[in-house]
Amino acid sequence: MRRLLVRDLMTTAVRSVRRTTPVKDVVGILVGAGISAVPVVDDERTVVGVVSEADLMDKEVPAGRWSGRHRRARSSARTAEDLMAAPVSTIGPEESIVEAARRMSRRHVKRLPVVDRYGKLEGVLSRSDIVRIFARGDEELREEIAVEVFERALCVPEGDVSIEVTDGVATLTGRLKRRSAVPIAETLTRQVPGVVDVVCRLSFDFDDSHVRAQEPTNRGVWPR
Repeated sequence: MRRLLVRDLMTTAVRSVRRTTPVKDVVGILVGAGISAVPVVDDERTVVGVVSEADLMDKEVPAGRWSGRHRRARSSARTAEDLMAAPVSTIGPEESIVEAARRMSRRHVKRLPVVDRYGKLEGVLSRSDIVRIFARGDEELREEIAVEVFERALCVPEGDVSIEVTDGVATLTGRLKRRSAVPIAETLTRQVPGVVDVVCRLSFDFDDSHVRAQEPTNRGVWPR
């Protein structure tokens, strides 16, 4: 099964600003586009920072209330460079959504600029982009489980397994040929983007848990 990648969910129509963009213009972009942050790029579109609503709120705090030279300077900021947070956490388009979610959580950020191998801006991935995968319909999920998990990955004939999905919870019922295939089916179903949980009621015809493949001897001769 193909992993869900950053490029599958990222927003490519991304607004950005330069270091010299006036604060007023930055505010206009955030309000006009209905976004909470904007990447700051250089002349080659390399990401050098991010300005967020939180950074703009810092500007409203009187300079005397801040501890730290950089944060005090924000109260008199005139350009994006004065306000931006840098360095910024980024991610590549070929990274997995799992890694993106892990990075957001670990670094306590709500979004990641998506950059190519040279650090140039290609898009933005936000928490809301990731959350949207759980909005997939039950029938869409059932179809993907049937095709990707049972038909393609496990080669299970149609009709051997019944798949029901309700509110994102997949219930698997039926018989598989081997016991070892049952946990594989459950694991692969859990990996389908949008599946909330799995109820596994699969049984099996043959218990192959005790079967181990014979190993060759030192000389490459199979034991008899």
